[in-house]
Amino acid sequence: METQIVEIINAVVERATAHALYQALYHYCQFPIEKVRKIFSEKSPEELTDDELRELTERNQDAAWAMYVQMLTRITTQPLPDEDGDEQTALDSVYKLFEITRDILTEYGREAPEFSKLAVLILNQKVRWFTAKWHKRSIEGAFEDPDACTEFREQLKEVRVVLSGYMQALAALAGVEDITDISE
Repeated sequence: METQIVEIINAVVERATAHALYQALYHYCQFPIEKVRKIFSEKSPEELTDDELRELTERNQDAAWAMYVQMLTRITTQPLPDEDGDEQTALDSVYKLFEITRDILTEYGREAPEFSKLAVLILNQKVRWFTAKWHKRSIEGAFEDPDACTEFREQLKEVRVVLSGYMQALAALAGVEDITDISE
């Protein structure tokens, strides 16, 4: 009897986690429904069998949590007031997400397919353009120009807005409440 209750609770948690991730990707990240269905193997969470839902394992949750914490505590999701901070340090912090995410993918990748898809999408489609552009410009001395610094900070704000939806998706996959905006 006790084993059955534990199994039922686990099944409910897995289904709720899958549903929360599905909703976060579709509503908050504004993924087209076709892309969300592809992530879920062409099915919605309600259509997945219990065995298919088991792919949202603790490894997915652990990997999502590791990336969530890294992003939550970096300038990618936290405000950078105009009078504070340093553009080069902020750029380095954003760029470090690539190394950190690669480490997480190496550790959890095969056993965390949902996390892997989300992490690669975040880096390659939402962050890479920013780091590529500003890495080159920083080498050319852009951060010596106040106008370039202002442009950098404005684009960093844009990245932050985009990533806020992905933070909700990571939190959902990790099975935790998103506290990205708790300081505001």
